[in-house]
Amino acid sequence: MILEHQFLLLAEYNQQLNKKVYDSASKLENAELSKDRGAFFGSIIGTLNHILVADLIWLNRFSQTELPNDLLLHTKQLPKPKNLDDILYYDIFELYLHRQIIDCEIIELMGKLYYPLLSKNFTYTNSKGAEITKQFSYLLLHFFNHQTHHRGQVTTLLSQEGISVGTTDLLAIIPNEN
Repeated sequence: MILEHQFLLLAEYNQQLNKKVYDSASKLENAELSKDRGAFFGSIIGTLNHILVADLIWLNRFSQTELPNDLLLHTKQLPKPKNLDDILYYDIFELYLHRQIIDCEIIELMGKLYYPLLSKNFTYTNSKGAEITKQFSYLLLHFFNHQTHHRGQVTTLLSQEGISVGTTDLLAIIPNEN
């Protein structure tokens, strides 16, 4: 029970942080968002696209699990990214629209998790065609850690432009216990 709640907390954290990052990034003009800043994926918009692309790749993989078919409907309708550096949307507002929908689907997905599924092995094919098997719960941890890693890069790039995202610690949304 605790494990399932922890993944839901990570999904809610992901949604809240994405809102803060996108609200902050939207203060910049498209030219500034697209400017190569030497990050792994070049620009702010490139990095935000990368996060969405990686999420879509993983969510499409996760949709092959024993989950209800009515989950991830928006994800399944979007084009399947081919490369981790694909730019799906150059416009920050269009990118954020899809980000918001995907974040809601991630929360819905995490709300449907149950322990036996989390403890099962999950086999997927990686981007190089290799078949890999890992425990499903560890793949979910990677999924959320990847988002946090690259959002941290975006917050640094925004900070270099004088734009603060504010508090980004998970601790800020963990409920207080009485």
